[in-house]
This record gives sequence, structure tokens and C-alpha cells, in this order.
Amino acid sequence: MRRRPTDFRRPVKRRCSNVVWWTLCGIVVLLFIIILSKESQIESRPPHSKQKPFYHDRIMEGLNITDEMLSPNSVTRQLTDQISLAKAFVVIAKESNNLQFAWELSAQIRNSQVLLSSAATGRAPLTIRESETAIRDMALLLFQAQQLHYDSATMIMRLKAKIQALEEQMSSVTEKSSKYGQIAAEEVPKGLYCLGIKLTTEWFGNLNLQRKINERMRMESKLRDNNLYHFCVFSDNVLATSVVVNSTALNSKNPDMVVFHLVTDEINYAAMKAWFAMNDFGGVTVVVQKFEDFKWLNASYVPVLKQLQDSETQNYYFSGHTDDGRTPIKFRNPKYLSMLNHLRFYIPEVFPALKKVVFLDDDVVVQKDLSALFSIDLDGNVNGAVETCMETFHRYHKYLNYSHPLIRDHFDPDACGWAFGMNVFDLVEWRRRNVTKIYHYWQEKNVDRTLWKLGTLPPGLLTFYGLTQPLDPSWHVLGLGYTNVDHHVIEKGAVLHFNGNSKPWLKIGMEKYKPLWEKYVDYSHPLLQQCNFH
Repeated sequence: MRRRPTDFRRPVKRRCSNVVWWTLCGIVVLLFIIILSKESQIESRPPHSKQKPFYHDRIMEGLNITDEMLSPNSVTRQLTDQISLAKAFVVIAKESNNLQFAWELSAQIRNSQVLLSSAATGRAPLTIRESETAIRDMALLLFQAQQLHYDSATMIMRLKAKIQALEEQMSSVTEKSSKYGQIAAEEVPKGLYCLGIKLTTEWFGNLNLQRKINERMRMESKLRDNNLYHFCVFSDNVLATSVVVNSTALNSKNPDMVVFHLVTDEINYAAMKAWFAMNDFGGVTVVVQKFEDFKWLNASYVPVLKQLQDSETQNYYFSGHTDDGRTPIKFRNPKYLSMLNHLRFYIPEVFPALKKVVFLDDDVVVQKDLSALFSIDLDGNVNGAVETCMETFHRYHKYLNYSHPLIRDHFDPDACGWAFGMNVFDLVEWRRRNVTKIYHYWQEKNVDRTLWKLGTLPPGLLTFYGLTQPLDPSWHVLGLGYTNVDHHVIEKGAVLHFNGNSKPWLKIGMEKYKPLWEKYVDYSHPLLQQCNFH
């Protein structure tokens, strides 16, 4: 075996030591270079205190202050503070009827403001010499105000009292405005009253009109034809009903297939027949009835009729003194005493031969063809309606008394409300489910008005609970009689509803929405001219 030289390992160790040594030296030099470069970068950067003023200046600019105002010896700030305090004392002085002192404060405020304005214009800070007189004079007035007990505590108490008084005054004005608006909405305009009188006179004095309407009434087959588009309106307002019929006819693709069933009362029956006999509506068939002719409409069958005839109920609506004014005036509208307002729950009895009907309120305008409503699948439901809770948050708890166990146990308080005014009713399904009986049940339970205040929407929500199919919101646009509605929504709407007190035929109607209704009124008609409609 060949022997390894004795010095074989020594040279290798020496070479390794040299490599490690030079490597360490290189690392040290590299670190030294890096440290030097970092220091040079730090020196080249602007110090932190020099960056801060930029952000600081932005704050000062936003608050409209200057460096001088931030100084603890700033006379500008002192003047500004004096002016703010003096303005508050001016208010208190006026309320205390100390008009002379209020005038002196106001004059000194103007003097101080002139000084500040001059300094701002000259872009130079105020000096103590320039402002000494103004500061001293204002200080004397402020001291005098304190002697008059115009201190902060007194000022706060008086301002609170003033705010409370203004709130009470505003509440009183709002209540009066609501009452006067309700009264204005309930009154029959002189023009409408005049039109009713002239039409009634025309009906009884013109035999041709009677023959004309009788000829139309002979079209019994058309009134029962379920292949046609049947609409119903229950109203005592001739002109409003005319607008509903006229707007539907003008926007219908097939007006010959449109049939309007109008139901009114004994008082307006002749006027309604005369108007629709003397005017043509583009081929639309119109039939007029009065609810007094319905044999089934009696107190033994219709609970609400019995309630409406009750003297206590009538006193509740006409006197308004039975509950110390706790009930909002909108719930005391005597229109709720009209059977025309409740006939919507008896549509299958009113039109026994029909299978599907579109119900329209008399305060709507139709601006699209509505024939597609008759082909909408209600998915086994009775009522097709537009929901109102998506934007205005009208849910069941807004209309019903959920402290009552009958309401609380049967109805979801967050269930979505919907609107009367444009409704598609499947009368076949209505009869099969005996929906009118459901309505009777809830009306009898509400004889003491503990479930809801009298009206038609609350019992409608109960009657059609679980039986209502939501429709696309564009079919029925609400709010044109009390609020602002997006014009894009109005343009897309098929039926525009002037619900609220500001009806378009009243002087209190919202002016920007009146043209939508008025374009369907022929103001050149001789009778409208005679009754001063314009």
C-alpha cells in the first residue's frame, strides 16, 4: 500500500482559510458601501418636518385658517371668537327686547368684520395696534352682556325653549295643513258640481240620449264575452271616470275589444249615463250601472253596509270628537262611508258572468296598452297587484294592529303590502276559494275598529293574504297625488295613480303632474266650457 505524503492535508487547509478570509473581507466592504449609500440617501431626502407642512397646509386651507391664527397671541383668532359670541348675544338681546344693546353689538360686529376683511385683502396679519381698539370695545360689550345675565347657561336654556316653541308651532301648522288639505280633497269642485247638474238636466230633457244608451245596452253578448278585455270602475266622479276610459281607449291597440263596466250611485247615475251617451270613446263599449239596483246588496249579506249605516260610525267620521283627535284625519275621510269604495270586494257578484276583470280606480291615467294583463298567469292566485314595500317599505305592520292577537297570530308583520288601483282579478278562482266569505269574516271581527281603521286596503291585505300574485312595478306607478316620482318611472308606467289628496282635478293638485291627466280632457267640450273648466 502506497503511503500518503505527510504534508498532504496542510496545503488544502491553507487554501480554505484564504477563501474564508477573502469572503469575509468582501462582505464587510459590501456592508460598508451599503451603509454609506443609505446615509447619503437619508441626507438627500427632505427632513420629515419639511414634508409635514404640505399636509398641514391642506388642513389649514380646508378650515380657512392661517399660521397667524394658530399663534397663541393671534389677534385675528381673538376677534373671530368675540364675533361668534357676540352674534349669540345679539339673538338673546333681541328676544329680551333689549334692542339698543342688540344694535350696539351688531355695530361692533361689523367693525370687527371690516378689520378682518381688510387684513385678508392685504394678505397681512392684523397687528395688536390695529385691533386693540376693536378688541377692547367688543370686550366691554361682552362684559356688559354677562352683567345682563347673557351667560352661556342662560343662552342655552333660552335657545332650547325657543327650539321647543318652534317645534310646537311647526307641529300645529303641519296638523292644520293636513286638515285643510283633507277638507280641500273632500270638497266637490264647483266645476264638477256644475257638470253633474247640467248632465242630469240633459239626460232627462234629451230623449235621443236615452235611446242611444238603450241601444248600447242591447249589446248583452259583448258584456258577457270573456274573450274581450273587461275593466271595471266604481265612481261618482264623471270627469275622472271619463279620463280613465278615454286614456285606456286612446292607448289600446284594439279598442273594439275593450269593455268598461262603470258602477255609480243613484245621485250620479243620470249624469254618468248622459256623458257616456253623448261622447264617443274610439269604439270602447261602456255600460253604466248603479249599485242601488243590486238586490244582493243588503245589510244581512254585506257586513260593511250595516257598519256604514250605524249612527256611531257616521258620527266617528263626520264629527271627529269621539277619541280626542288621536286618530289621524286621513282615516276619518267620509269617502270610506261610500259603498262605492267597498264594492271592489264584491266584483264576482257585480259581474256574475265574467271570469277575469281589471279593476281601476277613478284617479288613474292609462298610458300603455293593457291587453297583456289578461294573459298574465296569476299562478293560482286571485289578485294580481304591484307590491309597494320595495321602495316605500309599506309592510303589513304599517296598516294593521299587531297588538291584537287575531292579527298577530295569522299574519306576518313583514309581509309585503300591495296597492289597490290597478288589480287583475281571477273571478273563477275568487269564487272557488270563496274569497268574499273571508272578507266578511274580517269585517265582522273589526266591528269595533280594533284591527284596523276603516278603509279598503287593510281588509284587502287580510282578504287576499297568500292569494296575491306580484306584478311588474311598471304596470302600476303610485304617488302622483302626494309625492315626487322619478320621471323615468313615469315614462315606463302603464297606469299612473294619483293616490293622495292632490287629485289632478283639484286646485291643490300637483302642477307638474296635472298635464299627464289633463291631456285626456277635452276642454273645448261645450259643457266643460259652460262649467268653467280650463
